[in-house]
Amino acid sequence: MKSPLLSLPGAVPAEGRDEGVAAHYGDLFREQRTLADGSGLVDLSHRAVVTVTGDDRLAWLHLLLTQHVSDLAPNQATEALILSANGHIEHALYLVDDGTTMWMHAEPESQGELIAYLESMKFFYRVEVADRTEDFAVVHLPAGSIAEVPDGAAVRETAHGRDLFLPRADLEAYASAHGPVAGILAYEALRVEAHRPRLGFETDHRTIPHELGWLGSAVHLQKGCYRGQETVARVHNLGKPPRRLVFLHLDGSEVYLPGHGTPVRLAADGEEGRQLGFITTSARHHELGPIALALVKRNVAVDAELIAGDTAAAQETVVEP
Repeated sequence: MKSPLLSLPGAVPAEGRDEGVAAHYGDLFREQRTLADGSGLVDLSHRAVVTVTGDDRLAWLHLLLTQHVSDLAPNQATEALILSANGHIEHALYLVDDGTTMWMHAEPESQGELIAYLESMKFFYRVEVADRTEDFAVVHLPAGSIAEVPDGAAVRETAHGRDLFLPRADLEAYASAHGPVAGILAYEALRVEAHRPRLGFETDHRTIPHELGWLGSAVHLQKGCYRGQETVARVHNLGKPPRRLVFLHLDGSEVYLPGHGTPVRLAADGEEGRQLGFITTSARHHELGPIALALVKRNVAVDAELIAGDTAAAQETVVEP
């Protein structure tokens, strides 16, 4: 779904998973600084929007999600995952309930699979699941923003900012009143700086929540059963995850950033050494320079000097080994 904000001056379309919104509007670092200062907004209108209504919505979702939501207070934001039977991450959901409706946004184009799963689990529960992506756009306001929130809009208030679910027809007018608009690359750079994982970037087909630090924000370890819970409990109580997320400071003298999937190795072993992991997301940060997140084997020493492709990389621990 192509955003109308791509018609703004300087807009350069994003590619890949974020196609449909702007990568940037002509000045990546200025856009990052604007967001870091608590101003402007980010167009996330390409993200999937799904709602659940009905008297049983909280109790029903509580049975399906990794998060404790049966007693979720109105307007309290939370995150949750949907796992496979083996505990691998299938969906990452960003949720808020307004008292009558549970609003969630998820990765672009994921609503079909998400809704199909939810519909298959309805049974006798009084719930209705709806795809609202064509009607509502997600807009992100950075932490510290004083931009006005329209009356009646569902809002996810978090430490990283506010996600608004705006009628898609109001997107242009809202951006005009509360801009400037920053592109998805600025948003992603700040996400990497904050060590926040993203489905499809920091995950692959076998990722479990422990590897990415999602236990702290998206998984409740004392709630009842849900699909994949046995893996979550077993690894948490009896073992360690096979991989762990790390934050990398990349060599700033390199022209190109190592892309998603670039092998990570020990610097001492060189480019022919054994692969220990891979780059998940890389970005150019307005203060830190080139940075990245990577998923590496758990037993990689926390002080090991690494290379991503042929780029030197110094690591910081995100998930403890």
